[in-house]
Amino acid sequence: MNEAKPLPSYLLQRYHGWKATTYAENSAWYRKLATGGQHPRAMVISCCDSRVHVTSIFGADQGEFFIHRNIANLVPAYTPDGAHHGTSAAIEYAVQVLKVAHLIVLGHSNCGGVQGCLNMCAGDAPELEGKESFVGRWMDILRPKYELVKDIADPAEQLRQLEKHSVMISLENLMTFPWLAEKVTSGELTLHGMWTDIGEGTLQYFNPTSDLFETV
Repeated sequence: MNEAKPLPSYLLQRYHGWKATTYAENSAWYRKLATGGQHPRAMVISCCDSRVHVTSIFGADQGEFFIHRNIANLVPAYTPDGAHHGTSAAIEYAVQVLKVAHLIVLGHSNCGGVQGCLNMCAGDAPELEGKESFVGRWMDILRPKYELVKDIADPAEQLRQLEKHSVMISLENLMTFPWLAEKVTSGELTLHGMWTDIGEGTLQYFNPTSDLFETV
């Protein structure tokens, strides 16, 4: 049985406002986007967190970014097992079909998914341990990095460091995709790791030379 309901009234009001103003003033541009296809220069893998607004951070227009969001901006290792892999499918489409030139992994402060991983690894979230927990099994991707932060005494700093490891492990796992690694080696594709502090509005990038995150 389909349980779908009409949209809440506030969303309908916002839609009608957008259609009457933003769309009406730029209808030619929207029609061009619709008929011309998408030609993004970059893919961004970011967290589902509603506070992370990728297009606002980078001042991007529609059609500029191919954006994939998931819990804790994680990328699993290349696993061609015939199962369902939403993140891997999005990466394949961006790299192989859209041929993006840049792939950005964007982590952020106060990430609930990363906090869940910390709690799970510390034994404080038994509800995430069972195979029926989609979140728990997804956070298994990050679990190996817990060993690198488990002895950090300050909880805020421990969370911040594991958030950054979520970016780094995603960069590592991206390179396990053979066709992606080939494009990185040939210079057709560049990988970028970023972390943003939501409250401060700061942005840091991962410098592979220093193995540190540095402020932009």
